[in-house]
Amino acid sequence: MIRAAIDGVGLAFVSEERVAQQLASGALARVLDDWCPPFPGFFLYYPSRRQQPAALSALIETLRL
Repeated sequence: MIRAAIDGVGLAFVSEERVAQQLASGALARVLDDWCPPFPGFFLYYPSRRQQPAALSALIETLRL
């Protein structure tokens, strides 16, 4: 999608982090700003900690800030 948008094929709806360099260089421009509120960040919702799989616990520890 990003490559197509840079080539002028159309619009791409992607996170700003993925195209920050292209926005800074002018290769891409933001459009419809009123329709795209700022993204506050990622959130992880998971079930109670009781009987939590070890892989999920490891992921949570890795992502925790």
